[in-house]
Amino acid sequence: MDSFGIEAHGKHPANSHRKPARYLLLIDSGGSTVAQLFTEARELAAEFDAGSEEVAVMTQRLKPGGGADAPEWDHALEGHSKAERAAAVVYTLDI
Repeated sequence: MDSFGIEAHGKHPANSHRKPARYLLLIDSGGSTVAQLFTEARELAAEFDAGSEEVAVMTQRLKPGGGADAPEWDHALEGHSKAERAAAVVYTLDI
């Protein structure tokens, strides 16, 4: 086999991809607002600056929901105060 010194990548497992993000949450974190992407099961998929252009693009045609103080957010946001969670803005993304 002549691979010219470059090994071929192994096969990827069939189900190795993370589930798509379903929720975009804008929440205060230590004095600055962050954007967090969560899966349907409310598992954190990504976190970035809420002032980024990506947030504007993702929320362009979406209506914001209420805060993230409902019980289904308890585990995902356990490091945030009740006030931060109540003031958060939740968007449900089209997937």
